[in-house]
Amino acid sequence: MTKKIDKKLILDVVSAFARFYMAYIWIKAGVAKLGEPLSVMQSIKAYEIFTLEWSGYLANIIGPLEIIGGVLLLLGLFLKTSAKVGTIVLALFMIGIGQAWLRGLGIDCGCFEANPEQDAQVMNYMMTLLRDTFYIFLMVWTMVRPFKKFALHP
Repeated sequence: MTKKIDKKLILDVVSAFARFYMAYIWIKAGVAKLGEPLSVMQSIKAYEIFTLEWSGYLANIIGPLEIIGGVLLLLGLFLKTSAKVGTIVLALFMIGIGQAWLRGLGIDCGCFEANPEQDAQVMNYMMTLLRDTFYIFLMVWTMVRPFKKFALHP
C-alpha cells in the first residue's frame, strides 16, 4: 500500500521555511549592525562605490531597514511586496560583492557583522554569492507562493 504524497503540504512547508528563515536572516543581519555605525560605514566604504558621506548615511539606515524587512516577513505583513523588496536588496548586495571581487578588492562583506579589521582573505566571494543566490531563491519563492498562515496581512 503506497501513500499518496500531499503536494500542497510539501509546498506549504517549503513556503513556511522560506518566509520564516528569511525573516530570521534579515533580523539577524540588521541586529548585528545596530550600534556599530562606524564599523558598518567602514565596511560599506571598502566597496569603493559610495562616498564617505553616503557610506555614513547608509550605515545608519541599513540595519533598521533589514530588521523592518524581517519583521514584515515574520508577522506576514505585505508578504509579496516585502519579498519583492528583499529580492531587489539582495540583488544589489550581490552586485556590490561581485564588483568588489572583479576589481580585486579585499573586503569584509559586512553582512552579518561589521568587522572592517577582519582579514580580507576570510571573505569567500563565491560562497557569499552562492549563499545570496539561495536567499534570492527563498525570497522569490515567498513572492510567488507566500505562506499566508499566521500572516496578519498577507
